[in-house]
Amino acid sequence: MTLDINVDKEGFLKQLSDWTPAVAHQIAQNEGIALTDEHWEIISLLRDFYTTYEISPAMRILVKTAKEALGSDKGNSIHLLKLFPGSPAKLASKIAGLPKPTNCL
Repeated sequence: MTLDINVDKEGFLKQLSDWTPAVAHQIAQNEGIALTDEHWEIISLLRDFYTTYEISPAMRILVKTAKEALGSDKGNSIHLLKLFPGSPAKLASKIAGLPKPTNCL
């Protein structure tokens, strides 16, 4: 089933309130990613971070936050790149229904 999602030209939600887990699955599918429990750990972490700080973290902050919350096995750039290839902070934020991190191209 394909959802009708209102996104900008880069695929980020125009209305953050439109996000649901089903929307996350659709965005991930559009990016060629099948979400696993490990993906959801990062998505939940990002959504909590956004609720607290009202910004999407850039890569360095994402790695630090993931390391603090999930340990060094999951809180490192190699693990994040395996889950979200290319630009993990940008791609994970997109799937999490958050704005693009400010310093991501």
